[in-house]
Amino acid sequence: MRRVLDLAVPALAACGVVVAIDQGSKALATSLVDRGDRVEVLPFLALENVRNKGVAFGLGGDISAVVIGATIVVLLGLLVYLAARSRTGWLIWLPAALLIGGALGNLADRARDGAVTDFIDLPLWPTFNLADVAIVAGVLLLLLDVERSGRGVE
Repeated sequence: MRRVLDLAVPALAACGVVVAIDQGSKALATSLVDRGDRVEVLPFLALENVRNKGVAFGLGGDISAVVIGATIVVLLGLLVYLAARSRTGWLIWLPAALLIGGALGNLADRARDGAVTDFIDLPLWPTFNLADVAIVAGVLLLLLDVERSGRGVE
């Protein structure tokens, strides 16, 4: 249990950093670009101030209350699962911090505004935010850890 706490405390701090960076970047983007507008920064990158009421990439339409409830249940389940695992190294807690911090950043938007603020626009890809980046990175790193664990690598 002591080992879990030794790793969970820095993970919670990392989670807080992810939320702060996400919320700060959204505030900056919305202060620079009016809602619904788009500003080209580079030929392959634009800032666009949009709201996403659905889930990933706007799928599902306006379902914020359902998404908020499901997010809370999934996050609590992930924390219980991680705390119960016999192997609790930083390769589990850091990706979890990314995933949870990103989910909390988007959850804060949903609770406050009823939608997630997205602002990074790349060609051929739906507009997204830094919380989405953290979530994807966390999931990929957790999957990598599961793959490593499946091959007996510790």
